[in-house]
Amino acid sequence: MLKKSLFVTLLSFCSVCILAQETDTAKVKKGYEFTDIKVLKTTPVKDQDRSGTCWSFSGIGLIENELLRMGKPEIDLSEMFVVRYCYLDKAIKYVRMHGETNFSGGGGVSDVFYVMKKYGMVPEEVYNGLHYGTDSHKHGELDAVVKSYIETVVTNPNKKLTTAWIEGLNGILDAYLGKVPEKFVYKGKEYTPKTFAASLDIDPNDYVAITSFTHHPFNQPFVLEVPDNWLWGSFYNLPLDDMKTVLYNAIENDYSILWAADVSEKGFAWKKGYAIVPKDRPVKDKSGTEEAKWVKEAEKEKNETEGNELAEEKNITQEMRQEAFDNYETTDDHGMVIVGVAKDQNDRKYFKVKNSWNTDQIYEGYFYASEPYVLYKTTSFLVNKNAIPKSIKNNLNIK
Repeated sequence: MLKKSLFVTLLSFCSVCILAQETDTAKVKKGYEFTDIKVLKTTPVKDQDRSGTCWSFSGIGLIENELLRMGKPEIDLSEMFVVRYCYLDKAIKYVRMHGETNFSGGGGVSDVFYVMKKYGMVPEEVYNGLHYGTDSHKHGELDAVVKSYIETVVTNPNKKLTTAWIEGLNGILDAYLGKVPEKFVYKGKEYTPKTFAASLDIDPNDYVAITSFTHHPFNQPFVLEVPDNWLWGSFYNLPLDDMKTVLYNAIENDYSILWAADVSEKGFAWKKGYAIVPKDRPVKDKSGTEEAKWVKEAEKEKNETEGNELAEEKNITQEMRQEAFDNYETTDDHGMVIVGVAKDQNDRKYFKVKNSWNTDQIYEGYFYASEPYVLYKTTSFLVNKNAIPKSIKNNLNIK
């Protein structure tokens, strides 16, 4: 009788273990499983480290991908060449505007092509911008020194600007980032930055910036009101459905996309490799409770979704986009490169995104942004004009 009882007990225990194991497996299967549908040719993930230069990394990433699309060899181009000249021209505008514009290490989607057109381009091996004793980009001191210098110029202690301040700024930039070579040799051939840019056979005029907001007329260009648009560049304003069409059409036709978006959302789970817009859940006020004392709920939930389960997402409308932008809930945080499309196990669509935060992450520097996230949190994007469907190009009067 004792043996039978023991057998039954062991059998029950094993059943519980198996059930628990199955439950654990079910929980695992609730996590996101992505299947790439199409991924474009792209260069390796880079690391902007402690610098606010995502705009340069994403712009350079777009150019590098375009070269691959054109059948050219892989080239590692210099992000810091672009950063250096943007510091210079941004400072000149800041002084001219009496300090009443934005001046920071950040930038916009059009900046890389602006520099390419005006100053040229160089390979990474010619100009890596690491002239201050580190092996990765750490711009805290540089940003502070340049900002302090420019603020001093703007206060105008002499009551009249000297002829030396631009030379002084160039001295700071040379000290931190290095002097830009007038000539260099790359793969056995001598170039200047201008002739090297010409050799890439990429026309900066072929790339257009697109957004979607209702505070300006659709199908017309306007100057997007975000702080990092220091160039006051124009963006074509598309209805939301047309913006979505351009995004998918670009990937379908092998064109990468420079994507500027808000990444401060709770659903932006970088380490887990996805970005979503979960439907709002009722939240009980726990302030003052013992739980709130020990569990920092806001920190716990930031960049997470509850249980890492497949969350139901919001249906994004044009009105939602505008409201989030007007209320500073959608801000121009970060530049990345969209390089593909994918789906999850429920056949929901995602864009595959290459980031510039190194590769120590689940997808080695990539993540999957859901269609609702992209439609909701895109501030703008830059793409080759040939990636735009003909009917939409006609509406925008793009030749």
